[in-house]
Amino acid sequence: MKTIVAVIPARYDSVRFPGKPLKKILGIPMIERVYNRVRSFGKFSKTVVATDDKRIFNTVKSFGGDVVMTSRECRSGTDRVWEVVKELKNDAVVNIQGDEPLISEKLLSEIYNKLSEDDTRVVTAAFFNESFEDFKSQNVVKALFSKNGKALYFSRSPVPYCISEDFMGFYHHIGIYGYNNVDLEKFVNLEESKMEKLEKLEQLRFLENGINISVIKTDYRSLGVDTPEDIIKIENILKGSSN
Repeated sequence: MKTIVAVIPARYDSVRFPGKPLKKILGIPMIERVYNRVRSFGKFSKTVVATDDKRIFNTVKSFGGDVVMTSRECRSGTDRVWEVVKELKNDAVVNIQGDEPLISEKLLSEIYNKLSEDDTRVVTAAFFNESFEDFKSQNVVKALFSKNGKALYFSRSPVPYCISEDFMGFYHHIGIYGYNNVDLEKFVNLEESKMEKLEKLEQLRFLENGINISVIKTDYRSLGVDTPEDIIKIENILKGSSN
């Protein structure tokens, strides 16, 4: 049985929304909401926030969370995750975005269970999206995978190409990942790949280097926080769920 930890990378210096992890949602910092949802899942051997900012570090400490200060030299959230887990005695890790305060327990369970399988190297998720506008948007990542659930490609472009009359929906990638430690270590020691640089999608580094990614089809529709307006959307959902 694999020992699986959960790591939540959290940066303060977001270009579009500085200080995002500390923004309050109905009075509670977003990073606390994410941490508590992941922790309440109950199957991870450890849940840790990885940050390079003292303000985030102190906030996590204040609510009793587990947090590690990482280097400001980390190139990505994935590098930040590796900096934490390379010191732990675990077999695998799930990388959970720090801006997903409504992260689904069902999705965490699906990722956890798939990652627990012996032949799974890397796993991520996607949901079916019927919006042609989203399909055309470069801000929406499309996931293409085979009949047996192995990723073929990820792109910001509308792939496979089709005109609106032929459009039948697409799989919208969700930024959650599970990795075996061996493959995560390989990833951080590889150079950025050609497609990764062009698409600005680091998961392509795995595919270009022959590391399979399993893609789970999920019902969870990701609702992350990218702007202050997204905070209001999340609060309205939470208010509705408490009525």
